[in-house]
Amino acid sequence: MTDASIELALITGLSGSGKRTAAHTMEDLGWYVVDNLPPEMMPALTETLKRFGVSRIAVVADVRTREQFERLPAALTLLRSEGVPITTLFLEASDDVIVQRQESNRRPLPLQGGDRLLEGIQRERRLLAELRAKADIVVDTSRLSARQLTQRIVNHFGDDAADKLKISVISFGFKNGSPIDADMIFDVRFLPNPFWIPELRPKSGLSRDVAQYVLKQPAAQLFQDHMVNLIDTVSPGYLAEGKRQVTVAIGCTGGKHRSTSMGEELAVRLKAKGYPTTILHRDLGKE
Repeated sequence: MTDASIELALITGLSGSGKRTAAHTMEDLGWYVVDNLPPEMMPALTETLKRFGVSRIAVVADVRTREQFERLPAALTLLRSEGVPITTLFLEASDDVIVQRQESNRRPLPLQGGDRLLEGIQRERRLLAELRAKADIVVDTSRLSARQLTQRIVNHFGDDAADKLKISVISFGFKNGSPIDADMIFDVRFLPNPFWIPELRPKSGLSRDVAQYVLKQPAAQLFQDHMVNLIDTVSPGYLAEGKRQVTVAIGCTGGKHRSTSMGEELAVRLKAKGYPTTILHRDLGKE
């Protein structure tokens, strides 16, 4: 019986073919990624992560495990017998490209020993030949940039959400400094400040009356429209360049009233448009 609660992606292939880029991309897509795992540990890892609610696991396994790598077929057979669906992604590149990449990072190949790089590459090719023949997806990265490889992997392993930019909205107070990791910063200090309304001063932008006071301003609604339109405009370009997550910061003076209300409203609007969105109020609660 197929175990639909877990899915395993095996990332393998030649050294220098782009497995690290593949692993980072899978992680960005929401997969739980484990690198350089000894094959005989794969069944136990899968069972353990499944108990913790992990549904998608990507394992990078290659010749770095040396003699343990020969146990990979047995581990895959066991997992398949237990109903775990497995997709194998095999990455390769031409000899000259691998030589160029390895020489640029000045690291020997796992099977090179004291020999030339080309001899190490050929040993890997022989050892990986059967796995390559059975792989579900084979990608030659010789002429692919890192961005192009990322897009190939997204096409194969991404879900509907992979076509949407993941957005983290952060509200903050300028008096405490701007978030250094923000990709976009919006200043909402032009809006009337609830701080000067005695009954609103002790409350935050999470309260209904403060939010209504801020959002009822025509300028607030117009600014919300502009923020969403800007994100819609830049989103395709970010995704095309391989950037899948963006931090949007909204600031007011103290981070308590205006930025909090505007951040909550922006998050609602972005979620309604299908963007996976989280919200954090950095300075809420600070004096």
